[in-house]
Amino acid sequence: MTSERAYHHGDLRRTLLAAALDAIAEDGPDALSLRDLARRAGVSHAAPAHHFKDRTGLLTAVAAEGYALFADALAEAPDLRERGVAYVRFAARHPAHFQVMFRPELHRADDPGLLAAKARATGELRAGVGDLPEEARGEDARLAGIAAWSLAHGFATLLLSGNLSDALEGRTPESAFRALAGAVFTRRSGDAG
Repeated sequence: MTSERAYHHGDLRRTLLAAALDAIAEDGPDALSLRDLARRAGVSHAAPAHHFKDRTGLLTAVAAEGYALFADALAEAPDLRERGVAYVRFAARHPAHFQVMFRPELHRADDPGLLAAKARATGELRAGVGDLPEEARGEDARLAGIAAWSLAHGFATLLLSGNLSDALEGRTPESAFRALAGAVFTRRSGDAG
């Protein structure tokens, strides 16, 4: 590899992140190495360390980017159920980000970029719960938020692992999730309260 190629690579940071996402999608985050990443990107083995310092720095950047994309997706949804659909859709479209985002042992918890993106995504999730009528949310909005998050995250995780293919019975993941969310967050006649 010549130094000329390394210096005229264009947006090397973006190239390295894209190569990392490909590697994670293929083999999972645990198999990611900076040396393999450099090979995939066609740069010197030292180039990834120049941009991310180490593997943890790279995975922190992946998680921060994922949370920022996630927050954007959630912000476009008009209500809690559609935020859940956006959650599932995000996981399906960005499986490598999703794998890294929810594994805090893979990244630096004190990274300012990660903290800001994560806070924005959390705010978008909580806003959906805040918009629910009290009878659908129950007495404890925080528990309703945990229930909504558990439903969306569990569904997305099962979807990505291939465990829902038979259970969906031809439905799209989005329509199946809408039905589940409606069943959980709709007051049924005869409920007390």
